[in-house]
Amino acid sequence: MEVHSGIEPMIHLTLFLLFGGICVAGAVNLLAQRHPINSALSLVVVMGSLAGEYLLLGAEFVAAIQVIIYAGAIMVLFVFVIMLLNAGEEERTGGSRVALLFGVPGMLIGTVLMAWVLLERSGTQAVSMGALPGAPKTIGWLLFHDFLLPFEVTSVLVLIAIMGAVVLASHPESVQQRNKER
Repeated sequence: MEVHSGIEPMIHLTLFLLFGGICVAGAVNLLAQRHPINSALSLVVVMGSLAGEYLLLGAEFVAAIQVIIYAGAIMVLFVFVIMLLNAGEEERTGGSRVALLFGVPGMLIGTVLMAWVLLERSGTQAVSMGALPGAPKTIGWLLFHDFLLPFEVTSVLVLIAIMGAVVLASHPESVQQRNKER
């Protein structure tokens, strides 16, 4: 392995922080938006910045798949479902006391616990660029052999979520109208 000195690691770190900042800003914007289409576009920004992070890690194939499959095909599916549901601007509520009472302390405890586990108990060490599997053949073997069940479960969960969203967003008036016509 060749050790680089000088400006190259600084550029790598700068790009990593830039893409990470864009990813976090896109995620915050996703949550702050009132209109679902704007949230979907913010999710495209998050996925694009993640593809940049993958490129920095030397996983070009994963970055290309991130852009083609997730930022492309999956987001088209999400926008199609949003348009099918005719979702308008979201109503703002004051929030729930239960969410504030349990959610905020739960998030703080979870964050502290995760940080402690990652910093103290992870047992991981730095890995040089390109040391992890990144060739398409290796990724394909891992995805369709070692991780086939989680891959398929994820696709079924996405399908169930879309069906649930369509059912939940159906207007009661249209359901009553269909029942009267029968």
